[in-house]
Amino acid sequence: MPEKRSGGCLCGAVRYEVVGPLAPIQLCHCSQCRKAQGSAFGANIPVATASFRLLQGEESLREFRATPGKRRVFCGACGSPIFSQRDDAPEVLRIRAGGLDDDAGLAVGFHIFSASRSGWDPTDDALPAYPEGVPIRA
Repeated sequence: MPEKRSGGCLCGAVRYEVVGPLAPIQLCHCSQCRKAQGSAFGANIPVATASFRLLQGEESLREFRATPGKRRVFCGACGSPIFSQRDDAPEVLRIRAGGLDDDAGLAVGFHIFSASRSGWDPTDDALPAYPEGVPIRA
């Protein structure tokens, strides 16, 4: 039986599940992720679109496009970020790790856009850090 993880938004209007193993969490330090999350970074997990299933709340979902070709999807009631998706890669969603109900067994894999890291970010770890986006091999 495949592994399943559930998640959702803060108010409970949006619920989803992801089937299959999850990749390591990617901490993105770009200015857009920092603003969208209200934090030092966005904690994202790439998943195949086919592995993601919306259980409830489709009518609550809203999207915002800060960058042409990329949509950020969130709950219109509470504002919780759910995922982002690039138009040129519709087969992949980047779910927000904080929306998962259970994060047991998950780990951070690396930092991206570390050149944009906030000056007040206290993160000091030995994980790989890429100054720009995700390297092709990651």
